[in-house]
Amino acid sequence: MGLLIASLAAGCAPKTPQEAAPPVEEQVTENLVPDDAEALEPEIEAAPEVAPGEDLTQTEQAVLNQRFGLLFDLEQHESKEVELFFTYYNHKARKTMERWLERSQPYLPYVRRVFTKYGLPQDLVLLPFVESGYNVRAYSWAGAGGMWQFMRGTGRLYGLKSDWWIDERRDPYKATDAAARHLKDLYDKFGDWYLALAAYNAGEGKISRALKQANCDDFFELTEKNRKLSRRNRLKRETQHYVPKFIAISKIFQNLDTLGFEPVSWDMEYEITPVKVPGGTDLLALARAGGLSWKEFHDLNPAFRRQVSPPHMEATAYLPTDKADKMVAYLNEPGAQPYAGYIRYRVRSGDSWWRISRRYGVPINVLKSVNNTRSNTLRPGHYVMVPGHGSSKTVTASASPSSSSAAKTRAIAAQRGNYVVRSGDTLWSIAQSFNTTVSTLRKSNGLRSSRLKIGQKLYIPNSSSAATKQAVKEAEKVKAQLVQYKVRRGDNLYSISRKFGVKVSDLCHWNAISTKTTIYAGQKLKVYVQ
Repeated sequence: MGLLIASLAAGCAPKTPQEAAPPVEEQVTENLVPDDAEALEPEIEAAPEVAPGEDLTQTEQAVLNQRFGLLFDLEQHESKEVELFFTYYNHKARKTMERWLERSQPYLPYVRRVFTKYGLPQDLVLLPFVESGYNVRAYSWAGAGGMWQFMRGTGRLYGLKSDWWIDERRDPYKATDAAARHLKDLYDKFGDWYLALAAYNAGEGKISRALKQANCDDFFELTEKNRKLSRRNRLKRETQHYVPKFIAISKIFQNLDTLGFEPVSWDMEYEITPVKVPGGTDLLALARAGGLSWKEFHDLNPAFRRQVSPPHMEATAYLPTDKADKMVAYLNEPGAQPYAGYIRYRVRSGDSWWRISRRYGVPINVLKSVNNTRSNTLRPGHYVMVPGHGSSKTVTASASPSSSSAAKTRAIAAQRGNYVVRSGDTLWSIAQSFNTTVSTLRKSNGLRSSRLKIGQKLYIPNSSSAATKQAVKEAEKVKAQLVQYKVRRGDNLYSISRKFGVKVSDLCHWNAISTKTTIYAGQKLKVYVQ
């Protein structure tokens, strides 16, 4: 399914188009499909046959014979395909149709407004049923994505960004606007909505070439002559079924009550406020500022592929209107964009989350979190994001100091050391405690790796002696035993502190959070117990 044209001028390419070279940030072929991608349901691509005893009732036959919307008078042979799909979605795939109807409710009002703005027929708001079953997370085997099933090249032509960080084909609002513009362009080209729909599926070039060879200007006539076309111009079964399937679903949607379906509700639209978020914004922290879990936030913002916004661009986030004020206030805080200096690390053979964690001093749970994955599997050649501060070049350059200069730096750091490593410490946690960076710690201590030993002395630069002494003093209050506590329903920072006999301020310090931070069931907190 999906849109296969590589350019509007040149027409469409085959099912796997050669796309123009993307910008530098997009020149990666790895991880193109997100971990949370959902395959198209089999009912999308089904080529059903009417089973014995599956005849239409009188009521269903009456609905099928109605004329409305885009439908014009169909010849008998033309309506057979429509009846096939009409029967399929009313009988065998009825539960699937019910699921699609329910899933469409948050988006239908917006799609209708956009299509009205562009002067498009209202019937076309039903096209995502044919494409994806109104599934914003759907991906086809060919790589088309989102509820409108844009291919990456076509999406880019209509302004949809698609790279390692974000896939705006899954943004139901931006993708809807892009789809409306694309459909309008196709209608302007062919002057017929059925041909425009066929071109939406197969590509403008494919339909143009097929019409020219068939010497006709009608979709149904084209399908009749399809067998006589050359292999290059012949329409695939998917395209031949596309328009009849659309007509069948349109008839069902226009008669839900009559056919016994639950009517869709037009007041289920999400109440959201779109806001621009700067590059490198901590999206998980943004969600928590509004009291949302990551799942709740991501359900509203499926375009984001990481828990961090793309560091190289401003992006759009959709916030619940009733919580937008708190979330916008967070965006205005100085620490809202801590990942602007990310490192994009290319996975090597033999790498693991543990090895990358040790190398950069970033806990495994943090690495998985910002990469929006739970998988333990890493594939050589893929990329993962490693959080960092400042320039990624600086971080990378500091990762491997020359052996001679590193030895001198280590000797000086050992003499000036103002912090003693304790159980559970990592460079990441120490950097967070002293408001510095992993890169700075490694460079200032001549460290070749991020491995630390209990009792090792580190020099913490760029912090006043008073602040350093206070941080060390607080750390010395904590004994070596670390407990990874899993937050339970009903827990809060105060109840957890009472449970372990520690201070709330210590809990906040150990986990780099504040007393105002929202904690949630399933979250893991570090607790150092006596």
